[in-house]
Amino acid sequence: MRPPVPVPTLSRRAKLVIGAIAVLLVLFTAVGTLTNVYVDYLWFDEAGFTEVFWTELQSRALLFAVAGVATGGLTALAMYLAYRFRPTFRPMSLEQQNLERYRQSLEPRRGLVLTGIAVVLGLFAGFTAQSSWETWLSFRNSTDFGRTDPQFGVDLSFFVFDYPFYRLLLGFGFAVVILALIGSLLTHYVFGGLRLQTPGQKLTGAARVQLSVLLGVFLALKAVAYWLDRYGLVYSDRGDVFTGASYTDVNALLTPKTILVFVAAVCALAFFANIVVRNFLLPAAALVLLLVSSLVIGVAYPAIVQQFVVKPSANEKEAPYIELAIESTLDAYGLSEIDYVDYAQQTTGDAVDPDLVLAELRNDTETIPNARLLDPNVLSDTFTARQQIRNVYGFPEKLDIDRYTVDGETGDYVVAVRELDSAGLSENQDTWINRHTVYTHGNGFVAAPANEVVAGAEGGEPNFTTRDLPTRGDIEVEQSRVYYGELMEDYSVVGAPPGAEPREFDLPEGGSDERQISNTYDGEGGVEIGSFFRQLTFAIHYRERNFLLSNAVNDASKVLYVRDPRERVEKAAPFLEVDGDPYPAVIDGRIVWILDGYTTSAYYPYAEQMELGEAAADSLTGTGTTALPNETFNYIRNSVKATVDAYDGTITLYAWEPEDPVLQTFMKAFPGTVQPRTEMSEELVSHVRYPQDLFKVQRDILTRYHVDDPETFYEQSDRWQVPDDPTQDTNQDQPPYYILAQRPGDDEATFQLTSALNAFQRDNLSAFISASSAPETYGDIQVLQLPGNTPFRGPQQVQNAFLSNNQVRPDLTLFNSDNSDAVFGNLLTLPIGDAGLLYVEPLYVRGAGESGFPLLQKVLVNFGDRIGYANTLSEALDQVFGDGAGQVATDSDDIADTTEDVTAPGDEIIPGLPSDPPVDGEPAPATPDMAEAVTDINAALAALATAQRSGDFAGQGQALEDLQTAVDAYQAAQRAAAGE
Repeated sequence: MRPPVPVPTLSRRAKLVIGAIAVLLVLFTAVGTLTNVYVDYLWFDEAGFTEVFWTELQSRALLFAVAGVATGGLTALAMYLAYRFRPTFRPMSLEQQNLERYRQSLEPRRGLVLTGIAVVLGLFAGFTAQSSWETWLSFRNSTDFGRTDPQFGVDLSFFVFDYPFYRLLLGFGFAVVILALIGSLLTHYVFGGLRLQTPGQKLTGAARVQLSVLLGVFLALKAVAYWLDRYGLVYSDRGDVFTGASYTDVNALLTPKTILVFVAAVCALAFFANIVVRNFLLPAAALVLLLVSSLVIGVAYPAIVQQFVVKPSANEKEAPYIELAIESTLDAYGLSEIDYVDYAQQTTGDAVDPDLVLAELRNDTETIPNARLLDPNVLSDTFTARQQIRNVYGFPEKLDIDRYTVDGETGDYVVAVRELDSAGLSENQDTWINRHTVYTHGNGFVAAPANEVVAGAEGGEPNFTTRDLPTRGDIEVEQSRVYYGELMEDYSVVGAPPGAEPREFDLPEGGSDERQISNTYDGEGGVEIGSFFRQLTFAIHYRERNFLLSNAVNDASKVLYVRDPRERVEKAAPFLEVDGDPYPAVIDGRIVWILDGYTTSAYYPYAEQMELGEAAADSLTGTGTTALPNETFNYIRNSVKATVDAYDGTITLYAWEPEDPVLQTFMKAFPGTVQPRTEMSEELVSHVRYPQDLFKVQRDILTRYHVDDPETFYEQSDRWQVPDDPTQDTNQDQPPYYILAQRPGDDEATFQLTSALNAFQRDNLSAFISASSAPETYGDIQVLQLPGNTPFRGPQQVQNAFLSNNQVRPDLTLFNSDNSDAVFGNLLTLPIGDAGLLYVEPLYVRGAGESGFPLLQKVLVNFGDRIGYANTLSEALDQVFGDGAGQVATDSDDIADTTEDVTAPGDEIIPGLPSDPPVDGEPAPATPDMAEAVTDINAALAALATAQRSGDFAGQGQALEDLQTAVDAYQAAQRAAAGE
């Protein structure tokens, strides 16, 4: 027999070096990890969410420990038992001779090897299991839905909360048994309990018993898996066009799954019996029975039923299951109560009934006057050019839309916060002191009415009614400093001892470039770092020695970090998915960020599953908005409204949909984290918007699930689709738009989120969907259904018509030159009474170069086959519907700079008034009083145009008063001439 090959050993010095390196690596890793955990805890403590920190940490630790000990411990135990009952004597063979060297190597180190295997497997399993802490908390705190599943007779909470946890346990059970089985086989093989190439008996008695037990446990778990598979049929995708248990699942698979439970249980008993019987023929036969049964009754039989029973008449066989899938999907996505309205049924083709439309336009006092001409997705550069004030400030790439009531009138505004933008620091400003202790915050709130522009020197600028530094305007802001915002990625060190000289750049004094007012932060936000220990902690965390060396860090210092509002809410409420577009609002004189939080689940029965990030994506995703994670889900609720104070970072979560069982479950897990909805102030509620990401998910669902007839649904003959954004050079979805408009059937305009929907794989319009943001009707979704056989133009067709128009084309050639670029704004779809849908699109011109910014120059309007293209909305409406139609838009003050000269006094340019007013159907002669009134009207118009160009608001007001007086005089003279 050949002597065993000696195992190479390390020298004492090598062992010491390797040991020292290992200790240092462990030490650095431990210090870094503990520092990060401690910094996290300090943040939660400052934010007031330590309950979340401890509950999550305890849940992760529990799962880590249980999974780690179970996986590593049981695997090591199985290997130990295999070694413990190894054969004392092994038959001599070449196989055993080759294994001898491994035995000699392992024998003196077997405890270390076994411990290492247990630790490695335990750590791997623990790290895998701890990420499922939400599944554990959901199971532990589950809340009933109050609805019973029609197939299994259990509450839906079983599927949403219990089923995922049982699957998690089952998965770990399989993993432990398989690892234990592999470890046992290897140990038995190395130490002679399993002899593959040695003549005679292949297994010792101990090996046979151990392997039989492990295989029996595996098959017992398989029986449990078959039992859970029965419930898993509610997520079946066997139906071609719907999700959930199909005809085949219920009638040809449910019973076989139950049979397989008992077959697997019998197989498990057969393996356990092998401990006594000592013959593998019985368990082998049982295993073959299980395999054949699973193939025949679990695969072949359902396939035969599907192919020969269901498919020939699927529309009939699947009808009741489709009906259940429609109901469940609509409920899962919050679409059970939709107001469907048959709209514009009297219109045929692109034909326009001028009398009907003009009547609707003249009666419209809500939609057209509020038509939005400012596109928040375009105007960031314009806001920057006019309201940046200093290079250290900036605005997000995408601005926001909100509504405010000023002087009793509610209107939508383009709003933005003047944030600190560290990327704007010049080279000599970009030092640690400047970046982290001087330039610490933004300042100011900027707002412009969305339906107004002013005729400044450039023409077509937003009318900034709230602006400048210090902030002034019609929206009162008492605390305008912004320490928490979307652009703030760096940490800031703030605070100073009493009497110390302020160091934080705040705002320029009197507009002078040489002088400025500094500030010292006195808010509640931030983590105190006055002690040496905390300064050392943050020095390690940020790898920055200035925390220990700089005079800017003192006993009164605080560190502000995690400053993005969305990141703060996600950290404080990790059980929420947060909408990708936070928006600022002024509430009680303070700037706050408002965010929408979603509770989601991937286990709602019979509901169609989607990918969250994909479903919520559009052409603007990633451009000033944050993409949601692309994880599978089939249930969503906007259950939480959150606010983040822009000055002190205070996070407040409100239960917006307190009846949501998923929210109730997490409120049990994190008591006191979410406040009741009644704690929201009336002013805050008035600024709540219907969230965009939820709306995008819902409109995608409605493209298929607006159909309630199972056969029509199966045929997909009435399917819709979200149109591509016609203003972007991409094939991505058109984003939804916020508008202030009057919906058909409503008495007044409401702030709402809207979207057009096309026919499937066609560019023709099929529907228009809107979701109300008004407090009284919040969440009411209305769908205007257009006649199915009427080719209404969709957004892309309207855009193509604009681009090919013989008036638009020359201007686009002029605008797209070396010195400028044409920029199309959002293509809005506006319902006009019951007459039809009006498209309105602003056209901006952006100057060339880095300093160029968009200015509104033209307005495009489309209705039916008619196109209007003019300097103002009112003029464009006149082109589409005839003279006088645009008069309804004059109340919106959509003042655009025009390249045309103002008509001289004496020329009759009175919108909507004839030069010779009729008397009893006959033309009446003009009187001197009427002629004088006409002259006064034109003089007032000329004065108004001059005031608009110069930005003279007082002059504009006086001109409008003079215009009203002149119009009243004309009407009085008209009545006098008629003998009234």
